[in-house]
Amino acid sequence: MTGVDSLVHVVDDDDSFRTAISRLLRTSGYAVKTYRSAGEFLLEPAPGGPGCLLLDVHMPGPDGLELQEAIARRGDSLPVIFLTAHGDVRKTVRAMRQGASDFLTKPVRREELLAAVRAALDRQKEEESASSWRRGLAARHARLTPREREVLERVVTGALNKQIAAALGTSERTIKAHRARIMQKMEVESLAELVLASAALKQRGSHGRPRATEGAAGD
Repeated sequence: MTGVDSLVHVVDDDDSFRTAISRLLRTSGYAVKTYRSAGEFLLEPAPGGPGCLLLDVHMPGPDGLELQEAIARRGDSLPVIFLTAHGDVRKTVRAMRQGASDFLTKPVRREELLAAVRAALDRQKEEESASSWRRGLAARHARLTPREREVLERVVTGALNKQIAAALGTSERTIKAHRARIMQKMEVESLAELVLASAALKQRGSHGRPRATEGAAGD
């Protein structure tokens, strides 16, 4: 992800540090938006598009960790890079457990900061790609009929066609036809891909629950 595509949000109550960081980032090709406090950031509309958040831990009012928690609650996907002049192991651990991308100590070296920003933007891009893939899976799964979903549940556990047919009270030939339609609708070419897709849907919490676009169908 290039700097031209990305907006770096800098939240720090130190005017001189905020100015220096902004200048460094802009000369490195990033668009930058600055805030004097966590409250000022939260009063702005939730940022969209690629970007990351450079966030001071120790600030008057809501501190950096509280801002991290607030943006997580409102569903922002911005990766957070913490900056602090005070080494605090407990806060570092807490920030990382809540998904912080990195935790840097002031004064931060130029290359260290830019490397952290690049890593955060790459991470955001990967997570968005994975999220888009899962949304596509859910949409394709929603095209399956209720019977096809029943077959799918058994196929991914390794059940044979004859076993599925016996369990569902139908013929092996019918199960083969269902399997072919499932593969087509899910846009996969192998059983391994189908198992992977099914596992991803379960992790997303939508497996077996997407709203079907077709009416109930029997064999």
